[in-house]
Formats: sequence, C-alpha cells, structure tokens
Amino acid sequence: MTTLPTASATTSVGARFLAGCERFADAEAFRHPTMDGGWASITWRDLATRATELAAGLLALGIRPGQRVAIAASTRIEWVLADLAVTLAGTATTTVYPNTNADDVTYILDDSAAVAVFAEDTAQVAKLRSDGGWVAGVQHVVTFDPVDDPATLSLDDLAKLGREQLRANPHAVSDALNAVGPEHLATIVYTSGTTGAPKGVELTHANWLYLGVAAASEDLIRRDHVQLLWLPLSHVFGKLLLAAQYEIGFVTAIDGRADRIVDNLAVVRPTMMAAAPRIFEKVYSRIVTTATAQGGIRAALLRWAFDIGIDTLRRRRHGKTVPPWRHLQLAVADRLVFSKIRNRLGGRLEILASGSAALAPAIAEWFAAAGLPILEGYGLTEATGVSFVNRPGRLRIGTVGQALAGTEVRIADDGEIQLRGPGVMRGYHRLPDATADVLDPDGWFATGDIGELDPDGYLRITDRKKDLVKTSGGKYIAPTAIESAIKAACPLVSTAIVIADGRNFASLLVTLDPDATTAMPADTIHAEVARAVADVNGGLNRWETIKQFRILPRELSVEAGEITPSLKVKRAAIARNYADLIESIYAEAKR
Repeated sequence: MTTLPTASATTSVGARFLAGCERFADAEAFRHPTMDGGWASITWRDLATRATELAAGLLALGIRPGQRVAIAASTRIEWVLADLAVTLAGTATTTVYPNTNADDVTYILDDSAAVAVFAEDTAQVAKLRSDGGWVAGVQHVVTFDPVDDPATLSLDDLAKLGREQLRANPHAVSDALNAVGPEHLATIVYTSGTTGAPKGVELTHANWLYLGVAAASEDLIRRDHVQLLWLPLSHVFGKLLLAAQYEIGFVTAIDGRADRIVDNLAVVRPTMMAAAPRIFEKVYSRIVTTATAQGGIRAALLRWAFDIGIDTLRRRRHGKTVPPWRHLQLAVADRLVFSKIRNRLGGRLEILASGSAALAPAIAEWFAAAGLPILEGYGLTEATGVSFVNRPGRLRIGTVGQALAGTEVRIADDGEIQLRGPGVMRGYHRLPDATADVLDPDGWFATGDIGELDPDGYLRITDRKKDLVKTSGGKYIAPTAIESAIKAACPLVSTAIVIADGRNFASLLVTLDPDATTAMPADTIHAEVARAVADVNGGLNRWETIKQFRILPRELSVEAGEITPSLKVKRAAIARNYADLIESIYAEAKR
C-alpha cells in the first residue's frame, strides 16, 4: 500500500492537492470514458495514490525537483495523472498542444529544457524522434496508449518503478514536495503565438494556489457540482478548472473529444461546463439552422419564443416592469421551446462559462433567454487564465464581469487594460526583455487588450490593441466586435475576418460551418451572408461598414498556420495565404 506524502498545504499545488484528497477522501473525483464506451470513476483517495506512485516513478528515473517534464496529449484522465505526478515530484509541467507540429514541439522542449515527456500515442512519440534518439534534451518518454517503441515506458511501467522507489525510500515524494515553495515554478504554458514564436509563460505555485482560493471564495462553484471538462489542458483555460476543482472538491467528467460534447452532455448531465465561444456558436447555429430548414410551425415557434425571451431579458436588464401577459407568454415559450433546448444539453446545467475569445452579445442573449446564461470571463495565460468573470444573478451581457478578489485593474491613457495581483505570471521563460515590455517594476501587467470599466467595476473588452487597424483614410476600426456581430447575425458563418488595414474600405472574409451548410445551395448561402453583413452594417459607422465579402473555400486550420491551437485567428497568415483573393476585392472596386 502506498503511503501518501505530507507537506504544508499552503506551500505548493501538490501539497494543497493532497490536503484536498484527505478532506474529500472516498468521494468521487473524476469520471472518464472506458474502452467499452462506458464511464469509470476514481475517488480522491485513489487519485492521490496513483499520482504519488507516478511521481515516485519520475524520481526513480533520476528526474529532480525544479526540472521540467512536458505533456503532449489531448484532454483525458491520464493528462491529469501525469500533471499531478509532475507536481508531486517537485518538477514543473511544460504543456504541449497535441496538434503542435514537430518543429514547434522541438522548439518548446528545447526552450523549456524538458528532460522527459508524457506522450499520448504513436503520433506524439514520432514528433520526439531525432536520428534514433530523442529531440532536444529529452531523456525519457512515457506513453498513455500502447506504443511499439522499446525506448518508451507506459504509465503502468512508471507506476511500477514508483512503487519500487517508495518501498526503498517511503519519503521520496515527501522530500521532493517539501523542497517546493510558493515562489517556485509550477508550469510553463506556451502562448499560441498569433505572431512570432510562442513564449513560455512561467506560472508559479503561488499563482495556481491563488486561483483555487479565489474560485472557492466566490461561491460560484459548489462541491456538489458535476463538471464536463473537454477543454485542452495544454491551454490555461482548461488547467485553471483543475485548480478550482482541487480546491473545491467537485466532480469532473473528463473527455477531450470535442465531437462527443453533445453526447456526453446527455449522458453525464453536468451542472457546469466551460467552453470557448465557438462551441456556443455551434450549438446556436445547429438549433437555428435545423428549425429554419424544417420551416413551418417549428421555425415560427422558435422565432416567437426567442422574441419573447429576449424582450423579457432586455426589460429586466433595463429595470422595466415585465407585464403579467408577458410572463404567461414566457411560460409557454419555456415549456414548448426553451425546456427542450435545456434537455438536449443534459437538463441540469447551472453554470456555463465562456472565455479565451469574445462572445457575441447576441449569442449570450439567445442562451440567457433559453434559461442558460453564459458567464463570460476574461483572462490571459500571463494572469493564470482568469481575472474577471460574471457571477450568477449578476450577469451583464456584453461585459466580462468584475475582477476576482485580490486582482487590481486600471485602464491606461490609451485604453489598455492593466492588471496586478497574485495571478500575474513571474515572467516569460528566458525572455527578460519581453517580460520587461509587459510587466513593470510595480507589478502591473499590460494585457494588450483595450477596454473600459463601468462604475460598478464591470469590464468591457473593446478590442486587442495590436488588432486595431487604420484605413488609408486614417480611420481606426476594431475588427473583433464586427466579426463577433457577423457570426451572431449568420449562424452559417464559423469565422469572420475583417480586412481594412491600409485599405480605403473594409472588406470581409468568412468561412462556413460545414454542419450547417452541407445541403444548402451556394446562392442561398451567399444571400444569407449578405443579409447578415447588411444587418451588421446598419449599426456601424460609415467607415467601418463592410463593402464586400468573400466566402473562403474551407475552414481555417492549424496546419495551414491560419489559427492557433486555441483557435485564435492569425491575421498575418490569413493576409498571406489569401493575398490574391484580397487583392482581387480591392482591384475590382477600382474598376
């Protein structure tokens, strides 16, 4: 039997995790898919035992506190176990997106000086091979799935080594854990890099401990919640949800297969789920386009219900009285439409959270009208993922909520949002000049985002500082708001990219959601996009209006360098890949 290590619960993430496991003991910690299509559970006590054995296995391999161990895998229970093992061994996790190409994987492993890698499968192992050995300074590779490579270890192999290590030295993990303090490095998360090489953000144990305590202090998430977690754990948004779980003790059903989200919602019936806006856009698109295609009473009923729901929502938001007859209509709309949408999503959702990109207010209103308010938040990797969030019952659509307790904010003269507090990184790995560019001696971090605070402390993001573009006429345009509005106005659109920098008018490139447009004629699609552009133009300044648009032949891809692994658009790559098409727009306008 493995004896669990002990340490002061305030010194490190690992120590705090173990303290939580003692508190939650035999309660369920995680559910995860099984090979037969079912789900299995693991308790907090068993989770601690398995993570401790794997941590001892890392120590048995000669890995020492302070070194870096990378994880290159999709979101699954093994990712959690590997990350916990790294933490309990006193080492630091380097995160690698599973769809990162081999050259970038090598760069990240070399830059972080990773000595070992947890690799998901054969495809990930192949990226680590170099002239018969391993890339960079990697000495050990541990795999999640069976791999035909004798130089690798399986998780079971590592756990066996760990049990042998603990029999020989029962205090091995405790000793490693006791060497770690709040100021020590816990994680290096590499930013996706919309421009240039990715930068490694150094997050300490103190950063993660703050986030967990802040989440618990909000009464936002209860211990009896059940979370469906599918977000990439290689991204700070996914990993911060683990930090909250370790502090609060709720259950997480974990499955990173995005194509299984809807099915998993029906089976798991979670009470909470976080997602990027694209997931909410796809749900909205699927429901609206399906009803529209069916036509007749179904389409009319959906439109009527949401007209009622959104009108009621806006009345309440502006402090207006909702008349009795409207309450009756809303009850009918809920019974006939909204309850069915909620049931499709499991029927128990209390918390939907959105982050990592802007959520269109129209999409947020649509979900709120259906009784599924989305709590939009705001954060950056450099601030441990979340600094602002809307709270239940205090949602203000169009904002990202109020700051977490302990986080300070100020707006610079040029509108840039600046943050200070326990969540701010200690710096970029091996990049002191880049760190100094964004982090001043007083601890203020310059986010690069433009925003404004209302009198109640709610933050509204208006754009990225570097994304503001200037037309040839000298007028500034904030593309993000226009792009979000286009996607909300047309459920067929998956991505919208405004082109205006140095041009005499703004144009638009769009990609289509293949699920929503498969059976639609091209002229119908074009007309729907044109209608949406006209609707959005009606609310814009003259110089912001979209004069022309083009529909791209395919969705943007990571492989083509057009989006980051976290789905952020690389505007420079779009301009480069579609240069001829863009030039044709402006050439045509001159004729």
